[in-house]
Amino acid sequence: MPRKQRRVSAFFKILAVLTVTCGLLLAGGYYAITSLKPLEVAEPEPTESCTITGNEDTHDIDVEQAANAATVNGVAFSLDMPEDAVVIAYATVWQESKFINIEYGDRDSLGLFQQRPSQEWGEPDQIMDQVFATRSFYEELKEVPDYQEMPVYEAAQAVQRSADGFAYDQHEDLSRVMAAAFNGSEGPAVSCWYEPETSAKSDVAGAKAELERVFGTAPDDLPVADGPQTGEIGWSMAVWAVANARDYGLRSVTYGDQRWRAAAGEDGWSTVPDGAARATLVLK
Repeated sequence: MPRKQRRVSAFFKILAVLTVTCGLLLAGGYYAITSLKPLEVAEPEPTESCTITGNEDTHDIDVEQAANAATVNGVAFSLDMPEDAVVIAYATVWQESKFINIEYGDRDSLGLFQQRPSQEWGEPDQIMDQVFATRSFYEELKEVPDYQEMPVYEAAQAVQRSADGFAYDQHEDLSRVMAAAFNGSEGPAVSCWYEPETSAKSDVAGAKAELERVFGTAPDDLPVADGPQTGEIGWSMAVWAVANARDYGLRSVTYGDQRWRAAAGEDGWSTVPDGAARATLVLK
């Protein structure tokens, strides 16, 4: 065979070997890559959250959301509103602000209920006060004839007069769970945990003063004979204190024979060792 032909033949042999080798490497690499399982990244554990249990259902919500929900419920006690009114208020707030007291909204809307100063709901600083805003909502709801007999979204729309009143309907089920949890009828149905460094300085007196402003009754006056129709006021105050513990630096809340401790984290409530049921609310 001529030298030139031998060189060409050798070249193609080498090329064939390289082609086969690269193919094997690529195939092996493809197999190795495709055989790898996707990395499973664990979701970080929430450092601050609240668990609410009502109507045999449980949900987790943010601490700020729980604190505002407890206040919306508490104001209903001060006005002797029924649980149905709280459900309507909750469905409204879920749709309007998701229980975050926001300082903005459509046009001049503000706060939990997205009320507008230009529509005579009050001055901006008043609307941003959760107690004032909630009281205003309930006072308007009172004026709606037979609101308890109406679908929740229709009652909410009668007060809010929003662009899409049916949107409130999607929040009814969760709102009923929350109303049962916060109205006290199910006892220690709200538990919260938070990072100690995020809590305020201990202010038991401030917490008691706000409880009286929200509920219209001083916690030191418990038990209350013939309490409001909203629910069990003692337990409702207790879960309000738990939901607002971070803002007032509370480390424990005791009512009856149950005690919530911030240090317990997610475990929350436990039975008081002496087991004595007392109709007093103790904050520390």
